[in-house]
Amino acid sequence: MPVAPSRGRLRPLGLDEVRITGGFWARRRHTNATATLDHCHDWMERVRWIGNFRAAVAGRIQHERRGREFADSDVYKLLEAMAWEGGHGNALDAITEAIAPAQEPDGYLNTAFDRPGQQARYSDLEWGHELYCYGHLIQAGVAQIRAGGDGELAKIARRAADHVCATFGPGGIERVCGHPVIEPALVELARATGEQRYLDQARLFVDRRGRRTLADGEFGRVYYQDDLPVRQATVFRGHAVRALYLASGAVDVAVETGDDDLLAAVVRQWEATVARRTYLTGGMGSHHRDEAFGDDFVLPPDRAYSETCAGVASVMLSWRLLLATGESRFADLAERTLFNVVATSPAENGRAFFYANTLHRRRRGTVPPADTDSPRAESSLRAPWFAVSCCPTNVARTLALLPAYLATADDHGIQLHQYADAEIATGGLALTVRTDYPHGGSVTVRVDRAPDHPWTLSLRVPDWTRGSAARLTAPDGSRRAAAPGTATVTQVFRPGDEIRLDLPVRPRWTAPDPRIDAVRGTLAVERGPLVYCAESVDLPYGHEVDVVRVDPSTAPQDGPDGTVVVDGDATDDDAQSEEPWPYRPFDAATGPSAAGRAGIVLVPYHSWANRGPSTMRVWLPTHDSRPDSTDDR
Repeated sequence: MPVAPSRGRLRPLGLDEVRITGGFWARRRHTNATATLDHCHDWMERVRWIGNFRAAVAGRIQHERRGREFADSDVYKLLEAMAWEGGHGNALDAITEAIAPAQEPDGYLNTAFDRPGQQARYSDLEWGHELYCYGHLIQAGVAQIRAGGDGELAKIARRAADHVCATFGPGGIERVCGHPVIEPALVELARATGEQRYLDQARLFVDRRGRRTLADGEFGRVYYQDDLPVRQATVFRGHAVRALYLASGAVDVAVETGDDDLLAAVVRQWEATVARRTYLTGGMGSHHRDEAFGDDFVLPPDRAYSETCAGVASVMLSWRLLLATGESRFADLAERTLFNVVATSPAENGRAFFYANTLHRRRRGTVPPADTDSPRAESSLRAPWFAVSCCPTNVARTLALLPAYLATADDHGIQLHQYADAEIATGGLALTVRTDYPHGGSVTVRVDRAPDHPWTLSLRVPDWTRGSAARLTAPDGSRRAAAPGTATVTQVFRPGDEIRLDLPVRPRWTAPDPRIDAVRGTLAVERGPLVYCAESVDLPYGHEVDVVRVDPSTAPQDGPDGTVVVDGDATDDDAQSEEPWPYRPFDAATGPSAAGRAGIVLVPYHSWANRGPSTMRVWLPTHDSRPDSTDDR
């Protein structure tokens, strides 16, 4: 399991206790295991990021090193994914054999610093990413420990962690890394090994953050969350991935040390960020220039950065908060982010990826070359590789460990948080889950083995069911309404007993908060946990999505093959306009004619850009778009 807290409301179940057997996530995990991991491995050999370790050992690194200063970290993330997949043949061992000789006797390991012709170690904590690289190395080592035992990769990780404690512990360098992730990694290593010094060092790093030990650079100290101590912050700010990794580490430290005040501080920041700085998809980060959160309600869809790695980090944080508190709202955000950010990044073949996840593409892009990497976040279609390829490997490790996010246990029973065809076996309990989620809303849980005393089965009822008729059917056939939150059945279960949760998966209109200026006068369509979008390949030839107008007076309807159909039109009445000024007096009595309206086909957002170059938008203008006259707040 990726996260194994020693305390908390819920106990996670590991990959040996939960197996995804079919459906949406099984297909994506199969593609990840059979295509994405090999694809990432091949590219890392091609661009010589793995070769950096060989060059370091051979003394050629000064002239031969390739990739950014943090390229080592992506090799480590690939190793973590391989560890969760059982080593992926011999690939994990082969890469580890290339890395091991590059580690110094004192545990230091980095191909960008410390050798002839390079900067001295820890001379650039703002941008050097040395501790960040250790964080991903340690997470890969923990994955090996938990998935297969204490192998060579785990030993390398432990030596690196010992070096970090000796160098940055009491009396050492009293600073932090510009990019957090060492914090949750050290806590998880402490959990996996029982070594207290790793937890103590993680707590030191969390407490030092915000003490202004890092230089005030181009984007300010807020960029790497060194402007305020973690406990004093009120919202996530700065670089989105950094902020979310730091928050994950803070939750881990809070849980292991019993620091309720620190945990409460992170919860408050999460609440404010979800309420004011998060996209409909669950994406986080609206600034391209600094990959950062914007101000409250600054969520432009066409400039959404919504980095895939921020989606992964958000799921990591939501999972930790769920385990600590038991509150279903954290699983709700994880679900939204998994389906609409994480699942959106990889192409259907698992060999191309989105780095950023815009909610509005105004121009048709060009297909990126298959044999060259793309500039970071510049590809208008999914690219096979990037000059900064943190996202492909982050998706790979997330899909590899995804079963561990499905269910938990406590002293009272089992809790299901994410829905997929699955088999769950822990202790004296064994369950089989069958569902066509997210396309359908029926979730059936069959009890295959159970103790002879009462226990509780809990099923999350997503918040998106609010105002609808979700229902729970008990083994005796009785039915009752299931409100958003958690539905439970407590009894003595017998093998063969079935519990069914029926969720109202049907299309619905979603309106934005009027304080989000960029999407006033628009609506989006959701169906179950999926966000939908209009894509130009479904419009009449030559039309782009910016001409679409929808009619919210009629409800969206299910279409064929998982699509949704809404009333509207895609006629560009102003295409030939010769008006010299794009603004005109508003006349409420004048509006587009209903003539020519037709069904507009929408597709799941996660599937867009799989059919060639296209334009796309999630937020759709309505026929009666006008400034909100009742509540500007």
